[in-house]
Parts: sequence; C-alpha cells; structure tokens
Amino acid sequence: MIRHGFILLTFCTALIGCAGAAAQEGRSIAWDGLGKDPNRPHVAKRRVTNDAPAARDPNQERERVLGTLRPYSEAWWAVHDEIQAENDRQLGSKLMICPRCVESSPPREDVSGSIR
Repeated sequence: MIRHGFILLTFCTALIGCAGAAAQEGRSIAWDGLGKDPNRPHVAKRRVTNDAPAARDPNQERERVLGTLRPYSEAWWAVHDEIQAENDRQLGSKLMICPRCVESSPPREDVSGSIR
C-alpha cells in the first residue's frame, strides 16, 4: 500500500511540475483573441511631451487686420486673397495625389462626363 501511495505521489508531483511550468520564451501560446495577446511583448506606453512651441499661423495676423478693414474694400480683398493663398499653400503641402489618379493622357471618347 505504501508502495502504491509513493507511486501516486511521484506521478502527481510530476503532473504538477508540468502544469505549473511557465511558457518558455520563443514558443507561442494559444490565444483565443480575447484580452491581451500573450505572444506580443509587453510595451509600456510613454507620453510624449512636445516642448516645442506650436507652429505660428501666418494667417492669424492677416485675419486681425482683415477685421479692422472696411468689408469688401480693395484693401480688404487684398488681405482676403492673401489669406486664401496661404490656405491653398498649406493644403497643397499636405495633399498627396497618387500618380495613377492624375490622368495625363486625353480622356477616351467612351468615358462619360460633363461636356462644356
């Protein structure tokens, strides 16, 4: 009887050792898709602080001047056009159009579109 108890105790100890062993590095663990992926390394998120001052808006001064001018006067239109040109320049620097989207050859005849 003691012999059977000793064998049972050895067998249970071996099973507990296998079940309690941590996953080895480099081997993936089965993941059900819920929660955090145990296969991905833990990366702590860091907050990035921007000590640089915000970019100065060149139109801010123009808009202040525009508010002091008589609406729709020649000077008002000149400042308004400068503001619009700066807005267009900023948009143009951010806008990216893929080369395939810009058609350089004349359109085919079977293409539908407006006729002017």
